[in-house]
Parts: sequence; structure tokens; C-alpha cells
Amino acid sequence: MKDLCYKLEAALKSSCNYRLLSTNRVRSLLITTSTALLSTLGYAGEELVHQDWQVACDNTRTCRLAGYQAENNSDFPVSVMLVRRAGSEAEVAGKVKLGGGKESSSKALLQLGNRHRMSLFIDDKDLGETKPFSTVAGDAELTSAQVNALLEALTKSSKIELVLRNSRWQLSDKGATAVMVKADEVQGRVGTSSALVGIEGATKSNSNVLAPMPAPQLRLVVPDPKMAANTKKFTMKASQLSALVKGTIKDVDTSCPNLSNKTPWRISRLSDSQLLIQHNCWSGAYNVGNGIWVINDTKPYNPVLVTTNATHYDSGKISSIQKGRGIGDCLNKTDWIWTGKRFEKSHQSSTGMCRMIEAGGAWQLPTYVSEVNAPQ
Repeated sequence: MKDLCYKLEAALKSSCNYRLLSTNRVRSLLITTSTALLSTLGYAGEELVHQDWQVACDNTRTCRLAGYQAENNSDFPVSVMLVRRAGSEAEVAGKVKLGGGKESSSKALLQLGNRHRMSLFIDDKDLGETKPFSTVAGDAELTSAQVNALLEALTKSSKIELVLRNSRWQLSDKGATAVMVKADEVQGRVGTSSALVGIEGATKSNSNVLAPMPAPQLRLVVPDPKMAANTKKFTMKASQLSALVKGTIKDVDTSCPNLSNKTPWRISRLSDSQLLIQHNCWSGAYNVGNGIWVINDTKPYNPVLVTTNATHYDSGKISSIQKGRGIGDCLNKTDWIWTGKRFEKSHQSSTGMCRMIEAGGAWQLPTYVSEVNAPQ
């Protein structure tokens, strides 16, 4: 599938028609790619990373595209995020974030404030200032005119720069076309007038564009703290617990190599009859992962694995936060909540590529979202 996207991008970049592409050259690639993706995609969310760009589409069909500076140009880190919801009338919104990971970039960022705004330049043409920089969010919104100009520039070889006085941050266009096509496929825009990447002679109506999907509704059930003092005892040796849950892990040696070591088990009560049990599964240079299971407190125990990558549990909420590298400029996060009978995934996202934008990552790029109602 990725090979198709790469071939498609090459076709797009070499097109002299920019956003309007030769039907004969790329229609077959679009149809092949779109059919294959939509047959496997469903609405579970997915992402594609290609060169200096990525796209993450969540289970509501909202797509977020993020681009960065070239990897070998890290003195002035920059990232742009383009967001489009599903639906025929949905517009594209854009934000830009400048990285302060390098001293040269950090000094320039100090000039940002109410009196100074960034300007967008495409092929040395000044497209005006962005909206005011937000010191709270750490980014600035692009105007609608800037977004439209940027979308056109990304389908061809362009020099894209964010400029503040004498400092210039250059955004790469490498990989943009592939992720734009992917977003069009997910939202059913291929061949329509609202597609990010147009096709010459395309006649499909925007009525073919897919509607947004509702986010799942979940209700958090917080275990009663009084249950911790429940006189009902649960006694099982560590070795017995390890043996009990071992069969729930497909590849124990890879996913939970520490299952049988002497790390103590932690046990929390979820209900009158169910327990949450935890054990360290693995440790790396800058990440750890704990195994979490739900079991009955009497036979049959019926252990159910939630994850082997947990980093935190409290009051019915499990989180897994893993760094992409030691300096922590990119993260992956997954959350689960207790619904009274089981743990259900409530959120999954990344913060984007590891490109020195900021500690903790540049953006929130979810592939799964939900609406969690007030706890019971």
C-alpha cells in the first residue's frame, strides 16, 4: 500500500498541472489505492507517515496532516498541522508551530508576542502574516487564504517558509502529496471538487463525500474506594498469577519478558467480584510497560489482558505513554477506562514526528477518540 502512495506522489510532483492531475496518469493508482484502503480501513482510524509528512485520521473520519522541516535541517524546527473534518462542507484549518529545540530557533522565538507575527512565504512570495501567535497554545493559526495557497504549493515542488524578521523556518513539501491523497480516500473525496488533490476531468459530486462518524459514548465507572477495605480476601502466589495470565499473551518473550521475575504484583479491586492485577512486563532505555489484567476473584478466574504497555493506573483509568526517543519530543499515548464490566479504549494518539519542535511533542494526532461521560 505504501508503495502505491509513493508512486502516486511521484506522479503528482511531476505534474505540470499542479493540483489538477492527468487522469490517465494517476486515476488507476487512485482507484486501486482507494479501493484497497477503504476495504480494510473501516472507521477504526489509521495513519500514514511518508518522508517529512504524516496524516492521522481518527474513527470519526477527522484527518490531521502534519508536516515538518527536512530531517537534515534541524536548526530551525517548524511544523504545520492541517485539520479537516469529514463531510461535504468541511473546510481545512491550519496552524503553525515553531520549534525552540535549537538555540538559534529559540532566540528567534523570544521575539514572538503581541507585536510580532510570522509571515508565510511560498516561493519567495509574501502571503501575509498569520493570526497572532498564542503563547498558551504555542502556535499561530493560518488565514484561510494562506491555507489554500499552502495546499496548492504542497502538490508541487515549492519553497515554503515561515519568516520572523531575519529568521526563516523552512517547511518541507516532501511526502505531503501522499498523505493528502490518503486523507481524501478516508473521507471519500477522491475525484470530487473538495479533494485536497484534484484530478483533471473529475466529475464526482461532493454528495459522495462521507459524513462524519459519531465518537463512541463511554461512561467511566470509578471503583468505590471503600472496596479496598473489603474483608473478602484474594490470595494467590506470584508464580500462580504468572502461570494464570501467561496464556493471554501471544508472545510472552517479546511482550512481557519480565512476567516471571520477582517484581511484586499489584492488586486493585474493581467490583465485588473483579480485580485488576498488574505486573512489570518490560523495561527499556527510556520507557517501561506494565501488564494489566482483569480477573474474577474466585474460580473461574478468566483473566483478560488489557495491555502490556501500561504506565499508570488510577481510579478506573489506565494510561500508556511511551516516548519515541529519550529527549521526549514525540510521544504515543493510549487510554482505557473501566465501564463497570471491562476496560475499553477511550483514546489513542501520537504527538507527531520526532523533529525537535518541543518537549512532549508538537501536536495531538489521534487515531481513536471517544466521549467519556461523567463517572458513576
